[in-house]
Amino acid sequence: MRKIIYWVHTSIDGFVDGPNGEFDWPVMGPELSAYSEGLDQRVDTLLFGRPVWEMMVGFWPNAESITQDPHTLAFAPFWRATPKIVFSRSYAGDDWTSRVISGDLEAEVGALKAEPGADLLLTGGAGIAAALTELGLIDEYHIAVHPVVLGGGRKLFGEPKQRLNLRAGESRLLDGQVVVTSYQRAA
Repeated sequence: MRKIIYWVHTSIDGFVDGPNGEFDWPVMGPELSAYSEGLDQRVDTLLFGRPVWEMMVGFWPNAESITQDPHTLAFAPFWRATPKIVFSRSYAGDDWTSRVISGDLEAEVGALKAEPGADLLLTGGAGIAAALTELGLIDEYHIAVHPVVLGGGRKLFGEPKQRLNLRAGESRLLDGQVVVTSYQRAA
């Protein structure tokens, strides 16, 4: 069975974006970029909620013409080449979308996980991550905590309806400022 890996950046006060939706605060140094690339090597499909998708599709198709940042140069070809699934009830898709999941989330994601292939990487966001967490469909959480206090925005885990028990895996300080901790869903 394929796993869903959730990779997300958060502030130390637990927000995935700022009060006005800003996402200009994560700093991708070389060690954090290497960690991210390690996750990429485990997967063959990328998963996005619609808000993150709109941000991604507005940047990654032509990212190298916007910046020469080393992380961007490494990730952009992988992003373009990897199948991408978007979760949305109203989005029809675009040229970069391989598939849109809009129906029964539990059934469709369960079937997706049962397909042959490598693991699946859910990047960023809060809404779809919260929904998949409630359904017990996320297997691993990789949370990068950046040294910034945003004071508002979307919460990392939204407003969970029930307690989520996780097992801590590894925790590392990367680039001298970002703490990344991996967790697995507790049985």
